[in-house]
Amino acid sequence: MDRKKELKEQYRQMKPDMGIFIIRSTLSNKCFIKKTPNLKGAMNSTLFQLEGGGHPNRELQKEWKDCGEEKFIIEILEKLEYDKDELRTDYTEDLTLLQMIWEEKLAKENLEFY
Repeated sequence: MDRKKELKEQYRQMKPDMGIFIIRSTLSNKCFIKKTPNLKGAMNSTLFQLEGGGHPNRELQKEWKDCGEEKFIIEILEKLEYDKDELRTDYTEDLTLLQMIWEEKLAKENLEFY
């Protein structure tokens, strides 16, 4: 196999970090959390949407536009580990459960959701 094909195969087999991330306002008591099978990609996409004015959550988008990026904290809440079973590829249920757990935790901290 030539080097180019080898690199393509390595890239194809890479597993991105999956889990839950949060965007939290430092001004209000509100946050937005999202589950994703690709943390880096989803975080970049969400930032791009917010900066471009096209995020689907209108309330978050308005506060982002009015207050500015510097008034928000964006961080990973938790990463979900892959199973040892290499054949498993669908982690939707695990991510949904993890999001529900975090929503409960954050609600107990009296945070509101966008």
